[in-house]
Amino acid sequence: MENFIVSARKYRPATFETVVGQQHITGTLKNAIKNNQLAQAFLFCGPRGVGKTTCARILAKTINCTNPTADMEACGQCENCVSFQTGHSFNIHELDAASNNSVDDIRSLIEQVRIPPQAGKYKIYIIDEVHMLSANAFNAFLKTLEEPPSYAIFILATTEKHKILPTILSRCQIFDFNRIQVEDISSHLAAIAVRENIAFEADGLHIIAQKADGGLRDALSMFDQIASYANKNITYKAVIDNLNILDYDYFFKLTSFLTNAEVSQTLLLFDEILNNGFDGNNFINGLASHFRNLLVGKDAATIKLLEVSENIKQKYLDQCKQTELSFLLTALNLANTCDLNYKNSKNQRLQVELALIKMCHVRSVVHLAQQPLSPSNTATDQDQDKKKTNVVAEKASEAERPKSKGESENLSPIPAEVQKATIPTSTPLAEKPQETPRLAPISSATSISINIPKANSASTLIPSLNDLERVASGDEDSGPKKVTGEARETFTYDRLLEIWNQYIQILKTTDKINLFTILNNFAPKLLSPVLIEISVESKTQEQFVQQESVELMNFLRNQLQNFAVDITFKQVERKIENRLYGNREKYDYLVNKNPKLDELRKRFNLDINP
Repeated sequence: MENFIVSARKYRPATFETVVGQQHITGTLKNAIKNNQLAQAFLFCGPRGVGKTTCARILAKTINCTNPTADMEACGQCENCVSFQTGHSFNIHELDAASNNSVDDIRSLIEQVRIPPQAGKYKIYIIDEVHMLSANAFNAFLKTLEEPPSYAIFILATTEKHKILPTILSRCQIFDFNRIQVEDISSHLAAIAVRENIAFEADGLHIIAQKADGGLRDALSMFDQIASYANKNITYKAVIDNLNILDYDYFFKLTSFLTNAEVSQTLLLFDEILNNGFDGNNFINGLASHFRNLLVGKDAATIKLLEVSENIKQKYLDQCKQTELSFLLTALNLANTCDLNYKNSKNQRLQVELALIKMCHVRSVVHLAQQPLSPSNTATDQDQDKKKTNVVAEKASEAERPKSKGESENLSPIPAEVQKATIPTSTPLAEKPQETPRLAPISSATSISINIPKANSASTLIPSLNDLERVASGDEDSGPKKVTGEARETFTYDRLLEIWNQYIQILKTTDKINLFTILNNFAPKLLSPVLIEISVESKTQEQFVQQESVELMNFLRNQLQNFAVDITFKQVERKIENRLYGNREKYDYLVNKNPKLDELRKRFNLDINP
């Protein structure tokens, strides 16, 4: 029985040409060898399994080759190449800094550097995982790295460049290795499968390439594992079964359920996924990736970002045509929120199920948001307007009709409906009778429109549908009035104090003692017709009042009938009388300074000594 050699070793690149996905680095190194411009220290950095150590070995072999090709590749046949391939070369030394990271190890290496090569032109020292060297080892190595002998070349490799001292980085030529593209890994695996007589499906190799996350060594390890599992027949199903990956079909089917608002089918499919052993967090992340792929598939310019096989790509393109952009963006946001809250949730399954239920209703919510506020009520209001218009027009035509001798010369009284329709709701008739608009004579052909106040986006209080119906029916004087963004009633300082006292009494009755105490300490000041100054004793009090300012502003604007009312703050010091204070008074004073003190007392169930 022959010894099995894993693909990562068996098909390890031996020349620059066979390195996968790092053409920008291999091209630079070949040009440096060709032009005899080799640096004395190189630093290869990048993710694991992308070819750093492999390129270091190829570079070491090539610069000592006595008969390189025209393309600056090692011949593989000269004495230096053969000795390197068999592991007997005295000119190439490898050091694993993960296990040899002390000062003594570096000093031993420095002693070797002093000995010139016996055969060949250069002595090459490859130090892998160089970031694992201790600080003292780095310092011992620094002088040799800065001024090495002419025949010594150092090649350092690391996955964590940020851990290396800047003094080391400044003495090296730095080469950043990229993650290998999915297509490059998939093509490389296909070539190996052909050489090994392994049957495969392109979709299966694509899944392996995606799972490898840019590392070719990881991809080759999974390739060997699945080839053994599937008896040299790498299918799509064998890959997802062996690597515990959710099938694309689950996400395509689930997206169809979500867009059709099929809540029951969605929850049943999620239950099936959980029963198959998949984690809820991995599922929600996979669903978010699926939505992302649908999103990039909507634009021809971003289709290239779909790192999937052609068969799966076509499925994405078909489904993205049936899925609205608004749904994808909202669903992506819901999935991201679920992912952030998943680990801290006590009921993680419910966390995912809630996100899925919300996704099912995205379309209906977006559709509702695009509709008028209440189509049925709008239609009813229009019918009522038409009826009132007919009544007003009839009475107006009677008023315009020539009077007989027996009739009075004066016009008939103005109908109540017209008065209510033409006077704004925020202006009581008793207060401003002189502003009542005069009506011109109305002919029977004149159309009359009744203006109903609409909810303004700048309103402090948004009228309800019942309020709109009440105004439309002419009953605007009954019930509480709402302040709209157009209300600009003037008010006196005495009126402000009256409303102010009403509000702080409400605070007292609703047990908001902290806010009551702060607002009761000083009377408000009216700096301008609409600007109110609130005095506070500290920044903490100001922040506390600001947190509760929405209700205060709504109350003031509503009661003063002026939407332009605004507040500002001023820090003042309260004069303290020279007298003895009890514990309760001292405590009240401290609470005025910092209202959170009272919350602290309640939390620890503390009492105040009399």
